[in-house]
Amino acid sequence: QFIGDDELRFAQKEASSLFSYLSKHEEVSDILMTGGDPMIMKTKSLAQYLEPLLDPDFLPHIKNLRIGTRSLSFWPQRFTTDKDADELITLLRRVRDEGKRHIAIMAHLSHERELSTDKVQAAIKRIQEEACSTIRSQSPIMAGINDSAEVWANKWRKEVSLGIVPYYMFLARDTGAQEYFNVPLVKAQRFYADAIRNTSGLIRTARGPSMSCTPGKVEVTGVEEIMGQKAFVLRFLQCRDENWIGRVFFAKYDEKAYWFDDLEPLDGMELPWDEAGLPKPVPDAVYQG
Repeated sequence: QFIGDDELRFAQKEASSLFSYLSKHEEVSDILMTGGDPMIMKTKSLAQYLEPLLDPDFLPHIKNLRIGTRSLSFWPQRFTTDKDADELITLLRRVRDEGKRHIAIMAHLSHERELSTDKVQAAIKRIQEEACSTIRSQSPIMAGINDSAEVWANKWRKEVSLGIVPYYMFLARDTGAQEYFNVPLVKAQRFYADAIRNTSGLIRTARGPSMSCTPGKVEVTGVEEIMGQKAFVLRFLQCRDENWIGRVFFAKYDEKAYWFDDLEPLDGMELPWDEAGLPKPVPDAVYQG
């Protein structure tokens, strides 16, 4: 993707559309660049999106820029020895220093072993010290790779020791061949709770396990007995309907549930989304309470 002059022209067109939209929506404070992987782009293509933000008076309501990438562990040379690595580091620093925007590299890190090489640690140091950017970590929980509390606790400890901020434990999205790596909601929540319980407060910035699904970002908070029924306790971290954000709701306990559309309502209750997965209005009784 984004290779050669044709792709550069494509990037220019897309950047123009993005900035046009943002100029009409001053309520937006953050830009998230994500998947594919933005770091596949050469710096000259990435610059079409970032250079306008060097002017602090251009879209001043945009305060934070997040870049989701696997490159930190998959290709750390992107930040150190690639031909345009120096240009990339300089660009990121200028967005921060001149544009007065916060830059966060949202690194996909699945296991502490990914942090063990000299190349990765050199890339981390350069991003932090020369690009003046924060690194936050996130990863899906995957069977056979990181499906244990010990693995997550060790990963988070290693990240904090390197100055990385633990951010999210995700449930793998229901796309592609993810079924092989599926971890049930109940196990994922148990692994998260056991891992976070045995770590420093500095690690408790990590949230999860979370599903980025049709209605929004849903966190599996725990398992409790509700009105005599064993139930999942869930809450919206983000939602298409902002009135649901932060609100807790319940679903039947199910050891075979992997995704939001596997959930069933408790007897006498409803789930907060319709058959299409779109959020229903918050009940009036919630506001009155």
